[in-house]
Amino acid sequence: MKRLYRYGGIAASVVLVAFGIGSIVVGANGRAEVRHDLSREQIVGTPDMEGVANKHITTGAMARKFAEGMRKHALEATGGKTYAQMPRYMGKDGKPTNDEKQAATDPKSGKPLDNPARNIWVTETALSTALNTSYFAENVANFAIVMGIALLLTGIGFGVLSVTVLGERPEESPARQPRATTRPALS
Repeated sequence: MKRLYRYGGIAASVVLVAFGIGSIVVGANGRAEVRHDLSREQIVGTPDMEGVANKHITTGAMARKFAEGMRKHALEATGGKTYAQMPRYMGKDGKPTNDEKQAATDPKSGKPLDNPARNIWVTETALSTALNTSYFAENVANFAIVMGIALLLTGIGFGVLSVTVLGERPEESPARQPRATTRPALS
């Protein structure tokens, strides 16, 4: 039975080491892909962006800072209002309104014109979501690397224990074994 435990421990160790290595490789590849994709977009922080001013955006953390800067710019462009706080239509008088009857209309379709300031938020939300996804993806990749290292070390430790604690020990020498006592035959 001890042999079964030993071989089972060794097999579990091999599986843990394999999963650890796989996790490290997948994490490293994911992180590299995020950084490659960000770099390929050639995004550069504007001079007023904290932490990324005039820097090429190449990491998830930098992408998150850039997204924060974009939000600041969108708020500046809309007078401090978010998408949901702005009226839906552009009024006939040039001022935004929620009243469809007071809205300016498209001469071709006759439909009310949307408030163009709201489109700033649609664009900002789409871009910042992509940038924040890069931040999240890079952190997931880092987590996979850390977990891979933990699995690798656990597998190695489990293997060492399986071999040393459950390993076969040499048979004790005959000199150490207790001698069999002979009993006198009963007649």
